Amino acid sequence: QVQLVESGGGLVQAGGSLRLSCAASRSISSLNFMGWYRQAPGKQRDLVAGVTNGASTVYADSVKGRFTFSRDNAKNTVYLQMNSLKPEDTAVYYCNAVAPRGVNAWGQGTQVTVSS
Repeated sequence: QVQLVESGGGLVQAGGSLRLSCAASRSISSLNFMGWYRQAPGKQRDLVAGVTNGASTVYADSVKGRFTFSRDNAKNTVYLQMNSLKPEDTAVYYCNAVAPRGVNAWGQGTQVTVSS
């Protein structure tokens, strides 16, 4: 029910910042869940930050205090502000949405590389 397009990834030095964007093809307020996941080579895809409709944002322990999830309903876009980046943050970051009826949508991913 929804298509997602991520952008904003890139190469950054340790301690730097990036802001990822995820543009959705429909109203994000109608989605049951939106969040950001990341996956490093050979690793599982893990939740970084996300929010279920009506709940507070949850963050992985490894990013608490450094990453911030936000949304702009008028633009049908969610963001992940990433500060104080570390080499271990290097991964492909994916936007995820769960629509009504349980349809699970993923973006194409955007690469974040943090150099030490």
